[in-house]
Amino acid sequence: MTEDLHYKTITELAPLIRDGKLSSVELTDSQLARIDQLDGHLKSYATVMADSARAQARIADAEIASGNYRGALHGIPIAVKDLCFTIGVRTMGGSAVFADNVPEYDATVVKRLNDTGAVMLGKLNLTEGAMGGYNPKLDIPENPWKDGHWTGQSSSGSGVATAAGLAFGTLGSDTGGSIRYPAAACGTVGVKPTWGLVSRYGVMDLAQSLDHVGPLTRSAADAGIVLQAIAGLDANDPTTLPHPVPDMTAALGSGVKGIKIGFDERYASEDLEPEIAVAIADSVRLMEQLGAKIVPVKMPSRLREYMDAWPVICSSEAAFAHADTFPSRADEYGPWFRGWLSNGAAHTAAEYAEANVLRAACIGDLRLTMRGIDLLACPSTHRTPYPITHEELYGPIPPSRNSWQSRFTAPMDYAGLPTISLPCGLNSENLPLSLQFVGHHLSEQLLILAGHTFEQATDFHNLHPPV
Repeated sequence: MTEDLHYKTITELAPLIRDGKLSSVELTDSQLARIDQLDGHLKSYATVMADSARAQARIADAEIASGNYRGALHGIPIAVKDLCFTIGVRTMGGSAVFADNVPEYDATVVKRLNDTGAVMLGKLNLTEGAMGGYNPKLDIPENPWKDGHWTGQSSSGSGVATAAGLAFGTLGSDTGGSIRYPAAACGTVGVKPTWGLVSRYGVMDLAQSLDHVGPLTRSAADAGIVLQAIAGLDANDPTTLPHPVPDMTAALGSGVKGIKIGFDERYASEDLEPEIAVAIADSVRLMEQLGAKIVPVKMPSRLREYMDAWPVICSSEAAFAHADTFPSRADEYGPWFRGWLSNGAAHTAAEYAEANVLRAACIGDLRLTMRGIDLLACPSTHRTPYPITHEELYGPIPPSRNSWQSRFTAPMDYAGLPTISLPCGLNSENLPLSLQFVGHHLSEQLLILAGHTFEQATDFHNLHPPV
């Protein structure tokens, strides 16, 4: 039975675990065997926690057998981005600088997952510092859809593991697109929550005012289950929101009739791959057929100017976050992130202030765009997975990089708006295409509903890479 379980969803597996038809030990062993079989090539994991995972699985089985079933994640194997502190397990943040960093406490998100009875398979690889390039001493995850192609950044290991059936759910982080990029590139669901809904305590910072933590899964309902587990007020993180956390999957059967979805056709078609534009337009039409009302909207006219502020804010805050190790240990960083930190350290207070004024203006303009609609529909990224070499990924910041490439993601990080990314087909090279819905603050329940409704009318979430 365990041979064909790796692409099942949490929603499918949870009743089997609950009813004793499948043991957590069996499920965990099957996942560890698949990791052993495939991850030598895919390199999604920085650290596999096999012994502790098996121990957690045995405990889960004993608890469930005694009638102490904790919920849908109980006994389910999951994994987290290697930014999340884990007691006694190295947490490197993609950097050789932190190769010996062994935390003495769990990140709040790790503790909350453990409290659900989930089984922690391990820690997942990422770009250095959660930015764009990799540390030359560490591994680069391989896209399971096609070797030598972009896996998204920075939660690349999270996207690969979820897509390839090496975990049933993972955590990533998103500062300028780093949940949505790997979700798009690897063909998974990804949810970037409202800023402050999920605690960042014990999660290594890239840029504190922009960082979000959220799930990558193989269905919208699964994303809701994981988000439910990790969300909520945390006394250790004063930026968390005091609002009650709703049941993220309570409304799944209610459909999208009457929901107003904003759509800027120009924003979703101009200066991006034509196949993405067609897929997004088709997806919006489908939502209309399902009962949603499509409302024409206009994205901010100054969006390109606003995007130029993102590198200033992110690099400046990254330099602050790494002040204990940069520039004192600059040589241990890879060329890409070392350049990013150098840029951040060179920005003046006036430049940082100007960038934040632009950010505030962008947030205001987004409020106007979102006025009168429930959700905004757009692509998750401007291009599908593309060929890229290890030399490029290990090298310095490429001259071709520009902030406009993040126009579908960074504005939502600016404003702390929640999003969901969903598979919406394959391009002519059989590589994933991705649809994004953007909601108002704390509208995650609606985003999960919209994603689930889209999935019920399509089969895109059941497409898997050839591994």
